[in-house]
Amino acid sequence: MEVPVKFSSVARVSVVAAITALALTSCAANEGSPSSSESASGAPASSLSGELVGVGASSQGTAQTTWAAGFQTANEKVTVNYDPSGSGAGRKAFIAGGAAFAGSDSALSDEELAGTFGTCAADTKAIDIPVYISPIAVIFNVDGVKDLNLDAATLAGIFSGKITQWNDAAITALNPDAKLPDAKINAVHRSDASGTTKNFADYLNQNAPDVWTEKPADDFPFQGGEGAQGTSGVVDAVTNGTNMIGYADASRAGKLGVVKVKVGDKFVGYSAEAAAAVVAESPLVDGRGANDLAIKLDRKTTDASHYPIVLVSYAIACETYKDPAQGTLVKAYLDYITSDAGQKAAAEKAGNAPLSADLSKKVATAVASIK
Repeated sequence: MEVPVKFSSVARVSVVAAITALALTSCAANEGSPSSSESASGAPASSLSGELVGVGASSQGTAQTTWAAGFQTANEKVTVNYDPSGSGAGRKAFIAGGAAFAGSDSALSDEELAGTFGTCAADTKAIDIPVYISPIAVIFNVDGVKDLNLDAATLAGIFSGKITQWNDAAITALNPDAKLPDAKINAVHRSDASGTTKNFADYLNQNAPDVWTEKPADDFPFQGGEGAQGTSGVVDAVTNGTNMIGYADASRAGKLGVVKVKVGDKFVGYSAEAAAAVVAESPLVDGRGANDLAIKLDRKTTDASHYPIVLVSYAIACETYKDPAQGTLVKAYLDYITSDAGQKAAAEKAGNAPLSADLSKKVATAVASIK
C-alpha cells in the first residue's frame, strides 16, 4: 500500500506559538522502522500512531520526503509532517515547543544549549544527531561559460562584493581558457537564516580569512547581491537569471554549471564520497554531552580526494521528552532515517553521502538514548 507523504504548512517563527500541540500515542517502545513492520506478510503491524512534526533545513527536503514515505508505509497510523522553512526557523520552532524535532545544517550553539527547550522535559537538553551529509555546490549560469574554476579567496571576494565583474583578473587567472564576459556578477545568497550559508561561510572563513572577515553564521553577513528564500529560491534565481552564481545543497544543482574549487594544487568537483571524507576526518565539538554529535568540520584539507564545502545536517531532538509517547515516536523515526535502509533510500533520491560505519554506531547510541 502506498501511503502519501503529508506536509504541513507550519508557519514561520513569528507564529510558532500558534502551532497546535502534537497528539502522539504509542504502545511500543521502539518498533517504528520499516524492517520491523511486516503487516503485508502477515506479521504484526506497527502499533505506532500519531502525528510527527519537524521543521527546518531545506537541504533535507528531498531526504525527508523519502524518509516520511518509507516510515508512513510501515506505520500506517503515523503522519509525518516536515516543513523545510530553513535551519534557523527549525531551531527556533523546536526551542519554542512548536516541533517535535528540528532539521538543521548548523548544530545548536552554546547559547541555545544554555537555554530551555519547550518540548523537552524539565532540566534536560537537546542533542544534535547527524542524519544527512552532503556537498554544497557552487552553482552558476554565465553566458558562454561551461566550466569554472575558483579558489576560496576568489569565491570570498565574489560573495562579499569585492569582486564584481566576471572578467576580473582574479577569475581570469584561474580560468585562462574560458571566455568570461565583461559583465556584472549577480551573486545569490540565502535571505533566510540558513545552515547552508553558515557552512559555506565557514569554508570561506577558514580558507580566506583576510577576505571573508565575518564569523560564520546562519545569516548572510554582507550587503549587496541578491537574497533568495530557501534552497529552491537560490536555485530558481540562478537558473532564471543572467550571469549568476549561488550556493545550494548539491542535490538541487540539476543541469546548472558547478564550480570546481581549488584543493591543494588541483581543482575538485563535488561528490558525496569526497564530502564524506572531510566529515570522517573531523572531530566532534568539545564540551558537549555524551550523545550530542555536533561535528567540527576541518575544511583546510589539501587532499584532492576531499571536497571541503560540505554540510552535516542534523536532527535536533530532546534527550527526554515531556510527553513519553512523543519521545517514542521521534525515537522510532530517527532510528529509521539513520538506519542503513533509511540512509540508502535518501542517497538514491538526494545523492547525499550515507553515514560512515563509525559515525553510524555513535548515532545509533544517541538515538537509543532518547526517552
